[in-house]
Amino acid sequence: MHRFAHLNLKLASLAAGAALTAGAAACGDSTSTARPPQATLEVHARLDATGVGGITQMPDGRVIIGFHPFYNPEVQVALLNPDRKSTTPYPSMEWQSCKNADGSWKPDFNACLDWVLGLHTDRNGVLWLLDSARSTDKAAGRPAGLVPKLVGWNTHKNELERVLPISPEATLTESQHNDFVVDLKHDVIVIADEAIGEGSGGVGDKAALVVVDLSTGESRRLLQGHHSVMPLKEPIRWDVGRPTSGAVDLYVGVDGIALDKKREWLYFAPLNAYTMYRIRMSDLLDTSLTAAQLGAKVETYADKPFNGGLSIDEDDNLYLTEVGERAVGVIPSDTRKYERLVSAPDMVWPDGVTFNSDGAMYTGAAQLSLTSALQADGVARNKAPYLVYRFKPLAPGAPGF
Repeated sequence: MHRFAHLNLKLASLAAGAALTAGAAACGDSTSTARPPQATLEVHARLDATGVGGITQMPDGRVIIGFHPFYNPEVQVALLNPDRKSTTPYPSMEWQSCKNADGSWKPDFNACLDWVLGLHTDRNGVLWLLDSARSTDKAAGRPAGLVPKLVGWNTHKNELERVLPISPEATLTESQHNDFVVDLKHDVIVIADEAIGEGSGGVGDKAALVVVDLSTGESRRLLQGHHSVMPLKEPIRWDVGRPTSGAVDLYVGVDGIALDKKREWLYFAPLNAYTMYRIRMSDLLDTSLTAAQLGAKVETYADKPFNGGLSIDEDDNLYLTEVGERAVGVIPSDTRKYERLVSAPDMVWPDGVTFNSDGAMYTGAAQLSLTSALQADGVARNKAPYLVYRFKPLAPGAPGF
């Protein structure tokens, strides 16, 4: 999901934080096979609220929306209402900000959300929210106690399950913890830190994977500096060859991340890259390996376009959001050749992609490329409705991921 930073809607501040969780530039013809959009693609919801980022679900299948932090939304996480036009803050309005109405900081940072992009519900009904704590840079006075954390909300009991701060050893000033997978077989959460946060200059060259042990709460930072998590120094482009084309000099490290059904292989890739990688979970969790030995365990899996959102089904087919082409594609496990799967003219900057228990894959159009910060003339063209799409995947997946 898959898979940006705090800004003041200026291109300069974009480098310090635009959480661009989906990529743009398409692969060459040798790796992308255009197939007609599936007839099953449909608009599931039309929202007035800005920019749909992540999507997951309640245990009963109801959709949970994460509104993209690029827009600095008042409501970050919400439950889609039955009218599919409005939402209700979840778990409550009190959780939606770590600031009071007067702008002062709340006293308890373990009872609020500051900057959320990644969210998933596990098989036990725990909604995991990844708070990257990015709304205010340290240089601008972010309190020392406001640190990146995982919030687990028990959707069955409607109460807080646990809060797991990400340890300082696993976090940099440049960190921007983006998306993640939950592996209850190994009792860990693996996070993609795209590293385009404060002080990065919009270059994710310190990107890494972060492993959080759910038993001990300890975090480890892995693969930093390895080519599999590093972005290419190539801008994110959209609508190439069309009058609406554009580009931004933002270089996003590891972003999309997905875990197969057997919890054997972890798939991941930088947004600004043309290659999908994978590593065995047994190797990623092997604390006896040196950094070099761990890096040698990473495998090149397939060619891909620039992508953000990433998901996987039970047959190991990978689903990728192509923000630049208003499309979602797939890397089938049998061919490992990327194909365009669904697209739509209004699917502007599709972000997260996730499977729902109703049998459909969901994605949302975040419209980031239409915002004033990314428009060449500085004129905003993003507008409601902000759409949620669903389509039939090639095979079933894990609900919430």
